[in-house]
Amino acid sequence: MSVSGDLNLNSFWMPFTSNRSFKANPRLIERAQGMFYYTADNREILDGIAGLWCCNAGHCHPQIVEAVQKQVATLDYATAFNLGHSKVFELAERVTDIAPEGLDYAFFVNSGSEAVDTALKMALAYHRIRGEGSRTRLIGRERGYHGVGFGGISVGGIVANRKMFGTLLAGVDHLPHTHNLDHNAFSQGLPAWGAHLADELERIVALHDASTIAAVIVEPIAGSTGVLMPPKGYLQRLRDICDKHGILLIFDEVITGFGRTGKAFASERFGVTPDLITMAKGLTSGVVPMGGVLASKHIYDTFMTGPENMIEFFHGYTYSGHPLAAAAGLATLDLYKKEGLFARALEMEQRWGDAIHSLKGLPNVIDLRNLGLIGAIELEPIAGQPTKRAMDVFARCYDDGLLIRTTGDTIALSPPLIIEDEHIERIVDTLTRALKATA
Repeated sequence: MSVSGDLNLNSFWMPFTSNRSFKANPRLIERAQGMFYYTADNREILDGIAGLWCCNAGHCHPQIVEAVQKQVATLDYATAFNLGHSKVFELAERVTDIAPEGLDYAFFVNSGSEAVDTALKMALAYHRIRGEGSRTRLIGRERGYHGVGFGGISVGGIVANRKMFGTLLAGVDHLPHTHNLDHNAFSQGLPAWGAHLADELERIVALHDASTIAAVIVEPIAGSTGVLMPPKGYLQRLRDICDKHGILLIFDEVITGFGRTGKAFASERFGVTPDLITMAKGLTSGVVPMGGVLASKHIYDTFMTGPENMIEFFHGYTYSGHPLAAAAGLATLDLYKKEGLFARALEMEQRWGDAIHSLKGLPNVIDLRNLGLIGAIELEPIAGQPTKRAMDVFARCYDDGLLIRTTGDTIALSPPLIIEDEHIERIVDTLTRALKATA
C-alpha cells in the first residue's frame, strides 16, 4: 500500500499492531516537540503516554539532542567487551547514585526485554556460584509483563504473549494478580485490600520447596495489563517472604523508573528494596534505546570470585553501554535533576489523580486508577468483542488530537513529566467526548 508520495507501507511488519487494520487506515507521525507529536499535515497530537512510557522529559529536548549529536561525531561505537569508554562508567555511577541504597552496580543492555532476561540469568547464576544450583525455578505473576524475550514471556502472565510460543522456560510458576474490582474499584493511589495475596508465595514455596526457587519477579505497578496498583503492604510482604526463604526479589521498573511515580524508582516510593531492578525507557527519555539491571553489592561480589583473568558473567550484548545511549542517558539524568522532574511528578500527582477520577460516572467506566503520573480508565468490555470499546476510544481520541494507549479494555495514561494543567484539562476533555461518543 502506498501513501503520500512514494512511501510504501507493505514491507514493515509492525510490532504489537493489527497490521492489516493499520495499513488500511495509517496514522503517521512526522515530528515531535515537548508534549506533542505532529502529523505530516501539521496536525497536533497531545502525547498522553510519553511515547510508550519512555519520553519522560518530553520530545526532542535540545539538551539531549545536542549531547547525542556531539557524541556521534566523537565516538560512534565502542565494544564493552574488554574495552570501555568514559561515558558508560559515568552513567553507571550516576544511575546507582539515585538508586535505592545497596543497589551499587549497573549492567547495561538495550531494552527492557533484555534487562529482564539479564536479571533472570543473574539470579540463576548467583545461586549456582553459591553452591545452590538446585535453585532454578523462577516465579512471575499473572497479568505481569516482562518483555518479549523467552525468559520474560515465561515469567510474564499475558496469555496472548505466551500461547503461540511453545512451552517456554521450564519450572516457572506464577503468583495470582492483585486486581479486584469488588474490593478496590475507584481507589485513589494504592488500594487498601489485597496485601494477603503476597502470601500465595508461601503456598508456592510449600509446593516446590524453597531450595528450588531462584527468584520472584514482579512489576511494582503492572503496566501493560491495565495499570494495576499494588495493595498497601503487598510488596513488603513479598520482600519478607523472599528473605525468609533465601529467594531473590526482582522489581521490573522498566515502566516505573525515572520519575513516573514521583521518585527515581518505585522501590523508593514504596519503601521496598529488591535485590535486582530492571530499567529502560526513561533512562534515556526514549531518545536512544538503552536498558539495564541494577544489582545489589552482595550479588555482584558473589560473581567476583575465581581467577581474576576469567570472565565472571558469560553474558552481554554488542551494544551494551553504547556511546550514544550513554550520552543520551547522562544528558537525560542532568535534565531530570536540573528541572526537578521527579519532584514535579509528585507535586502534580494530586491534580492528575483528581482529573482521572473526575471521569467516574461516564459511560462504561468501571474503574479508575492513579499514582504519580500514571492513570488508568477501565471500561466494561463489549460482550463478545473484547478490546473493541477501548480501541474505539483510542481512534476517537487520536482523531481529536490525543494519543492514549489501550491494553485490553483499559486506557493507560503516562504523560511526559513536563505536563502542565492545561494538558491535563485537554486530556480529560478529549476522553470525556470519546467515552460519551462510544457509549
